[in-house]
Amino acid sequence: MNELKLSKRLQTVAEYIPKGAVMADIGSDHAYLPCYAVLNHKASGAIAGEITDGPLLSAKRQVEKSGLSTHISVRQGDGLEVIKKGEADAVTIAGMGGSLIAHILEAGKDKLTGKERLILQPNIHAVHIREWLYKEGYALIDEVILEEDGKCYEVLVAEAGDRDAAYADISVAAGMLVGPFLAREKNAVFLKKWTQELQHTQNIYEQISQAASTEQNKQKLTELADRMELLKEVIDHG
Repeated sequence: MNELKLSKRLQTVAEYIPKGAVMADIGSDHAYLPCYAVLNHKASGAIAGEITDGPLLSAKRQVEKSGLSTHISVRQGDGLEVIKKGEADAVTIAGMGGSLIAHILEAGKDKLTGKERLILQPNIHAVHIREWLYKEGYALIDEVILEEDGKCYEVLVAEAGDRDAAYADISVAAGMLVGPFLAREKNAVFLKKWTQELQHTQNIYEQISQAASTEQNKQKLTELADRMELLKEVIDHG
């Protein structure tokens, strides 16, 4: 992967950058995504944010090597503190856990005007991001699930809007967990991921069922049973 050819997951993120936008890539690592977006005329400019010295230096070198120093500003800081309010039209955060992405958004929400497009690619636990978006009044406008190198990745795209629209034909609980757009499409990657998750949940349920009947275990069994029912509903119903 480099600034000319992205990984499948980052390529998907890039496709959702509005044409001509100024983007802020948080946790930019080597700055491949902003370099690619500017070189391919998807973004007119970019901010690449990094918190640690090593990745920051890598990003600066990559931007200089690509001849984009006048188009991409590489900045050091924690999460969204690298941008000024209203400076970016799109915010990308990719390659982290869903809970960390949700934390970054929550900690930096005073930097968001509500007009930005958020393009978020969690490696795990996308549910935390969907919960944050819903709480803050953002509407999911699209989602993608894909497989790369044997791992499943999700891309969530959100803008300020009607937060309930995406959940019109699915329970909010189910939609938060698996993704309302993904549940409607039910592609092969989606079915593989959640069928495996259902099997995993069933295995844990069976193990706890055979353990001592404590209040804690009873509560856990109830939670697992609810999760299994929800996953069966999503997988089995068209």
